[in-house]
Amino acid sequence: MYKIAVIAGDGTGPEVIAEAVKVIKAAADKFHFKLNLVEFDFGGERYKRTGETLPDSSIEELRKFDAILLGAIGQPDVPPGILEKGILLKLRFALDQYINLRPVRLYPGVETPIKNKGPEDIDFVVVRENTGDAYTGVGGFTMKGTPQEVAVQSAVYSRFQVDRCLKYAFEYARKYGKKARGRGENNTLALCGKTNVLTYIYDLWERAFHEMGRKEYPDIKREYYHVDATCMWFVKNPEWFDVIVTGNMFGDIITDLGAMIQGGMGIAAGGNINPEGVSMFEPIGGSAPKYTGKGVINPLAAICAAQMMLSNLGEEKAADAIEKAVMYVTANKLKSLAAGKMGYSTSEVGDLVVERVAE
Repeated sequence: MYKIAVIAGDGTGPEVIAEAVKVIKAAADKFHFKLNLVEFDFGGERYKRTGETLPDSSIEELRKFDAILLGAIGQPDVPPGILEKGILLKLRFALDQYINLRPVRLYPGVETPIKNKGPEDIDFVVVRENTGDAYTGVGGFTMKGTPQEVAVQSAVYSRFQVDRCLKYAFEYARKYGKKARGRGENNTLALCGKTNVLTYIYDLWERAFHEMGRKEYPDIKREYYHVDATCMWFVKNPEWFDVIVTGNMFGDIITDLGAMIQGGMGIAAGGNINPEGVSMFEPIGGSAPKYTGKGVINPLAAICAAQMMLSNLGEEKAADAIEKAVMYVTANKLKSLAAGKMGYSTSEVGDLVVERVAE
């Protein structure tokens, strides 16, 4: 029995989460485990109604769950930052979800903007540190609103934060790297940084990376890429990559680029992971308010997020069945991943995946 908190969120979030829930229920029936799904209404509507984003008491309640499945947070009539900081970042920091895991895989039948590249070329994972860097809120303004205004926002990392992220990344590369999946000669972990300019933070990352690799993971091949080169090679030679580990800000940027080369926000999913606690899984795209209630939004990213959640909970067979079902649907059923152009409604796409999982 897995106790799952479901936060459907705003806009089209409830529509896509409904399909993800439908799919994991089908997987639970087939693979003989149980789900206790508890819904929470955190999001824009609750904020407008009560002025409340995420109360501290709810954080304590969520600690008692096995995982969180999140739709999307954001409404156009709520000022930017309120919901994102008050819900998303608060959850990540309060639950110490120090890993953001982002698979970048091109599924069969999905179009990529990169010429002459296919599923065998775009198949890698980014491990993004999720609690440090410039996202910690260290900084401030002086003389705000004057011509002499100064803004400072500091990127901060401790050795503890770096080491625990690297350990997760090395372990992930050992278990899920290309060699482990029969796709290459080595399991490779690459550090993405900027050692030639950010000479303090990425000096720390690079030293820790090689020290840990030499002592504890000699079987993992180690590489280093500057972040700007990483962006270029994502487009030119995505087949070079296996598992990448990086800091919070660089990870935020390169994973959005990764989403585009794997076919767009309609298929991209991610996990905010605390390996020792409660993790949260979500589609990468936003709430897409202009499509709300029309039944045209693509639910596959939410379904893939739920698939990641089951994998993280140890239900590997169920997770594998869902991923293969999604791959079948993209290869054989959908005309496009774009909203309104799939050839099916939102709920019909969910039904296609459920049918394949059941088979």
